[in-house]
Amino acid sequence: MNGLIAAAFSRPRTIVLGLIVILFAGALSYRDIPKESSPDITIPTIYVSMTHQGISPEDAERLLVKPMEQELRSIEGLKEMSATASEGHASVILEFEAGFDPDAAMDDVRNQVDIAKADLPDETDEPTVNEVNVALFPVLVVNLYGDVSERVLVALAEDVKDELESIPGVLEADVAGDRDEQIEINIDPLKLESYGLSLEEVFNSVQQNNQLVPAGALDTGAGRFSIKVPGVIDNLDALRNTAIKQADDQVVTVADVATVRRAFADRESFARLNGQPTLALEVTKRIGANIIDTNQAVRDAVARMQQAWPDAIRVNFSQDESEDVTRLLGDLQNNVVSGILLVMIVIVGILGLRAGTLVGVSIPGSFLLGILVLAAMGLSVNIVVLFALILALGLLVDGAIVVVELADRFLAEGETRTLAYMHAAQRMAWPIISSTATTLAAFAPLLFWPGVVGEFMRYMPITLIAVLTASLFMALIFVPTLGATIGGTAPGGAEAVWQPGQPLRGFTGRYVAALTFLARHAGKTVIGAVVLFFVAIFAYGQFGKGVEFFPDISPDNAVIQIHARGQQSVAESDRLVRQVEDRVLAMHGFESVYTRTGAGQEAFRQGTADDVIGQIQLEFKPWGVRRPADEIMADVRERIADIPGIRTEVREQAQGPTQDKPVELQISGPGMDALDKAATFVRRGMEAVGGFTDIQDTRATQGLEWRIDVDRAEASRYGANMASIGQAIQLVTQGIKVGEYRPDDATEEMDIRVRFPEDARNLDALDNLRLQTPDGQVPVSNFVSRVPAPKVENIERTGSQRTVTVDSGVAEGKLVADQLAALRDWIAAHVDEADLDARVDIAFKGEDEDLRDAEAFLSKAFGVAVALIGVILLTQFNSFYQSFLILSAVVFSTVGVLLGLLIAGQPFGVVMSGIGVIALAGIVVNNNIVLIDTYNVNRAAGLAAWDAVIQTGAERLRPVILTTVTTILGLLPMVLQMNVDIIGRAITFGAPSTQWWTQLATAIVGGLLFSTLLTLVLTPCLLILGARMGDAWQRRRGGEA
Repeated sequence: MNGLIAAAFSRPRTIVLGLIVILFAGALSYRDIPKESSPDITIPTIYVSMTHQGISPEDAERLLVKPMEQELRSIEGLKEMSATASEGHASVILEFEAGFDPDAAMDDVRNQVDIAKADLPDETDEPTVNEVNVALFPVLVVNLYGDVSERVLVALAEDVKDELESIPGVLEADVAGDRDEQIEINIDPLKLESYGLSLEEVFNSVQQNNQLVPAGALDTGAGRFSIKVPGVIDNLDALRNTAIKQADDQVVTVADVATVRRAFADRESFARLNGQPTLALEVTKRIGANIIDTNQAVRDAVARMQQAWPDAIRVNFSQDESEDVTRLLGDLQNNVVSGILLVMIVIVGILGLRAGTLVGVSIPGSFLLGILVLAAMGLSVNIVVLFALILALGLLVDGAIVVVELADRFLAEGETRTLAYMHAAQRMAWPIISSTATTLAAFAPLLFWPGVVGEFMRYMPITLIAVLTASLFMALIFVPTLGATIGGTAPGGAEAVWQPGQPLRGFTGRYVAALTFLARHAGKTVIGAVVLFFVAIFAYGQFGKGVEFFPDISPDNAVIQIHARGQQSVAESDRLVRQVEDRVLAMHGFESVYTRTGAGQEAFRQGTADDVIGQIQLEFKPWGVRRPADEIMADVRERIADIPGIRTEVREQAQGPTQDKPVELQISGPGMDALDKAATFVRRGMEAVGGFTDIQDTRATQGLEWRIDVDRAEASRYGANMASIGQAIQLVTQGIKVGEYRPDDATEEMDIRVRFPEDARNLDALDNLRLQTPDGQVPVSNFVSRVPAPKVENIERTGSQRTVTVDSGVAEGKLVADQLAALRDWIAAHVDEADLDARVDIAFKGEDEDLRDAEAFLSKAFGVAVALIGVILLTQFNSFYQSFLILSAVVFSTVGVLLGLLIAGQPFGVVMSGIGVIALAGIVVNNNIVLIDTYNVNRAAGLAAWDAVIQTGAERLRPVILTTVTTILGLLPMVLQMNVDIIGRAITFGAPSTQWWTQLATAIVGGLLFSTLLTLVLTPCLLILGARMGDAWQRRRGGEA
C-alpha cells in the first residue's frame, strides 16, 4: 500500500486529472440515472387462468384447480400457491421468492401447465399463463371527460392509447371505464311469431351470409385469374338486408323482424373523476425507465393531441407518481446538501479553512464515484440510495479527517508539505483500510437478505459499499496528493505531539485530567459500564414503546372500499357509491377523487373482497398544504359511517415493503363448514381484544341464483331440446354471438349479437318465453320451472387446502406486534371451548410473518457481521484481547440505541432499528481501531502502558470527536424530521420523506454518542487493565521460573 501511495505522489497531475474526470462523469451519471421513489422490486407472481363455460365453483375446484395444483406444486423457487374457483372460471396464483428469475419461473410454469392440460375436461378452454409484476402498477392516470358522446370519448381514448404506447418508457396504457362496441340485432318476439320463424333460422341466416370465402384462383389458357367472393358483411345495410326465409316470391329479411344498430355492450362498471364521468388511461412504465422523463413525455404527447380536439373535452392527470418522486427525492437531496453544509462548517471550524476544504473534496468525490458504480450496475436512484448517501456522509470523511489532521501535526513538526501528507497517508493506511473494511463487513450480510424487505433494502449496502470504498481512495490517494500539490504552509493552530508531563490547557487538558482519574479506577469504571448496560435494557423493557415491523409513514394516496351484501344491479351499486362519493367530494385536502363502480374481483384488482361494489381512490394534496393524512382519513371515516345498506373501509396506500392491512390470519381446513366456524371464532377474538379496524374475511357471500330446471321428457314431447331452450334464455340475458364485424373506423372486430329489446329483458320475459317448434309456438313454462337457489361465489385455496383469510388494520396509537400478541393469547385461552375441527389450522401471516422473518435474518446478519469484524481486527492487531476490547464497544453501543429510542419516544423497529444496530457494529469500531493502533505505535516507541494510554487519548481526542460529530450532523436532519430547503429558504418538520428514516437515524446517533464516550473513557481503562494483567502474568511466570 505504501508503494501505491508513493507512486500517486510521484504523478500528482495524473491524480488531479483523475479526480476531475470522476467529478464530471459522476455528475453526468447522476443527471441521467433512472430515479424513482421506491426500488423496483421483482416479485415473480404468475397467474394461470382456466375458463370453462358455465361450470359451478364446486366442479371448477374438483376438475380444474386440483389437477393443476398437483402439477404446479413441485416448481423450484415457489413460495406460495393459492387458487380461486368461481362460476365458469378457475385461477391458480403462484408467488415466487423475491428476486427469483422471472423468466425461469415462467418457463417452469408453462411446462407444468402443458402436462396438466391432459387432466382437464375437453370442454375447458386453453389455460393461459400470465406474469404479474408489482412494479407494473400505473405511474400516471390520464382522464378524459367532457360534455360529448361516449363514442367520441372512446374513439379519442383509443387514439391516445396508441400514441402513448409508442413512447419508449411506456409499457402499456390501459383504458378503464370504456365499453366494448357491438352490433345488436334486437328481435321483436311478436314479429318473429307472426312470420312463423324459429331462432335457429335467424342465427343460421346471419352466420351463413357472413363468411370469408377463400375461392382461390382459376387457371385458363388465357391466363391465371384470382376469384374473389365478398362474403363478409362490411356494413349494417348488408346485415339488415340479409334474407332469413323466402316464400311465394316474398323474402323475409333481418330488418323485417329486428332492428339492427351499433351499440355498446351492457355497462358493467362506472368511472368518474371528481364527480365527472371519465375514461381513464392507466399508464405503466417499463422496469428501469426514468419515471420523471416518462411521465413528462406522456404529458407532452397528450398536450400535442389535445390541440386537435373539441374544446368540450377536458384532460386531467391524476396519481402522477413522478410528482411524488420529485418531491421525495427533492426533500432527500435537500437533506444531503444540508448535511454536507453542517459537516463542512464543523470541519472548517475545527481544522481550519485549508484542511477543511481538503477533507470536503472527499464528499463529492466519494458520492459521485459511488453513483458511477450504481449506474454501471444498472440500478436506480431512490429513497434508499439517498438515505445511504446521508448515512455515508459522516463516515466517508473519517479517513480524510484522520489523514489531514496527522499531516498537520507533521507539518507543525517541520516536515515538508509533500513528505507530511505522504507520511500521514502511509502511517494511517492500514488503520483506515481496517476501519473501512469493518464498516463494509457490517453491511455486507445485508446483501443476502431474502424476501421483499431484502430486495427493498439491498440498495443500502450496495450504495454504502460503493461510496465507502470510493472514500478509501479519496482518503489515501486523492486528498493527500491534492494537499501536497495545492496545500498551504503549516497551519498556525496545529500542534506537535503532546508528551505526558507537559502542561496542557483547554478542552483536551480537562479530558486528560478526567481520563487520568478514571484510569486509576479502571476496574470500577468497567463495572459501572456493565451495570449501565443492564439498566438501559431494563429501562427500555419497562418504559419503551414496544416493537414494530416498519415505520408508519404518512401516505400520499388512500382508497375507500364500499361493501354491500345482496345482488344489486350495476346502477343500484353506483347509486350507493355516489352517496359516499358526494360526501367525500365535499371535503378539502384531496388533489383528485377517482371513483369506480363494479362487482367484485372482475372489476377491481386481484384480492379485492367479492362483496365490494365500488372503490374511491383519494389522492391527497401535497403534504405541506393539507392536514395530516391520519386526521383526514379519520374525518372521512366519520362522515361516511352512517350511510345505510353499505359497509365502508378506508385503507391507506402501503409504504415500503409493508402491506396495507398488517394483520392477516390464514385459516385452512377440510371443508367450508369447519372454516366458517373458525373464521367466526377469530373475528370474535378480534372484537374481544379490541384495537382492530376494518376486519374482513374471504368467506363467500351468500348470494341468490335462479336455477332453470328443465323437464327433459316433457320438453321432448313438444319438440324442444336443451340447445333451443338455452338459446331462448340467452336472448333475455347477454344475447347470442352469431358472427363478427369490422367497420372501417374501428381497430378491433365487433361481435354481432342477437337479443331481445331492452324492455323484454327481465324476469317476466323469462317466464313468458315462447319457442318455435315443429308443432308451432310453445310456452317454455310448459316444461321449465324457475326456482331460487343459494349461490356459491368463490372457493379459495392456499397450499392445496381450502382456506379463509381474516385480515384487519390496527387502530391509531396501537402497535401491530402488541395486538397480535394479545390475539394469540386470546385464541390459546379460548380455543378449547370453541370446539373447532382438529384439522383446522390458524396461521399468523402478513406483518407478523414478515416481522419474524426479519428478526431471524437480522440476528444472523448481526452475528455474521461481528464475526467478520472480529476476523479483520484479529488480522490487524494479532491480539485476542485487543480484538475483544474493540468488539465490546459494539455490545455497549446498543445501550445508546435503546436510550436514544427511549428519549425520542419511538418503538424499536425490527427493520430500521435492526439495521441501525448492525450499521453501528461497523461504525463504532472505527474510532477504537485508530485509538488502539496509536496506542500500539506509542508502546512500540518505548512508552510505558500508562503514558501510552494517556498520550493516545490526548492525540486521538480531536479526530475521534470530529468523526463522531460529522456522522451525527449528517443524520441530524433525519432524527429531527427536519427538511431544509436552501433554495426555497424554508425549513419544515415532519415531512413524509423524513419519516422513513427517523428510527434508523435515531438508533445510529444514540449508539454513536454513547460509543464515543466509551471509546474515550472505557477503551483506555480496558487497555490499562489489559496491561496490568499482562504485567501480573509476566511477574507470575518470572516468579515460577
